[in-house]
Amino acid sequence: MSVKFAWAITGAGDYLRESVQVLKEILAEHDAKVLVFLSKGGLQVIKWYKLWKELEAISPKVRTEIDANTPFIAGALQKGTYQFLLVMPATANTVAKIAYGIADTLVTNAVAQAMKTAVPIYIYPVDQKRGTVTTILPSGEKMELTTREVDLENVERLRAMKGMTILKHPSELKEHFKKYLK
Repeated sequence: MSVKFAWAITGAGDYLRESVQVLKEILAEHDAKVLVFLSKGGLQVIKWYKLWKELEAISPKVRTEIDANTPFIAGALQKGTYQFLLVMPATANTVAKIAYGIADTLVTNAVAQAMKTAVPIYIYPVDQKRGTVTTILPSGEKMELTTREVDLENVERLRAMKGMTILKHPSELKEHFKKYLK
């Protein structure tokens, strides 16, 4: 039986290439179908990192945010069409909104609605490590960023939410994915 899940991409470029690679590997190894949907920022970073064609190979019909409920993803999540929701990578902004129950974007609304029907959520927040991290820009240049304390606090708020699993690295999804194989 095929595993069906929804994958939301936000405007975080950090670990975006790794996230796409992990999904490609999962789909190559397992019978799975994925609905990919992008926030407005997610669309920008996918284009900046030149990953559009790879994304279309993962999911032929990639959906892009028009508003918090368009395209209508929440209903399919609530009806059980998808076995889980993946948000990877997630910006600090998306994490903060989820942590405080704000559902005003396609991604945050999908999370809020999935939580109402106990759909498991896996999220990879890019700002979850204390200190300075190095990220790779679309040009290949390296940039150092320091994680803010408020971002760490918001990740902890997510960690305390029922049905929410925080991934420490995109590759962790592979282990969690095995739960859905039958």
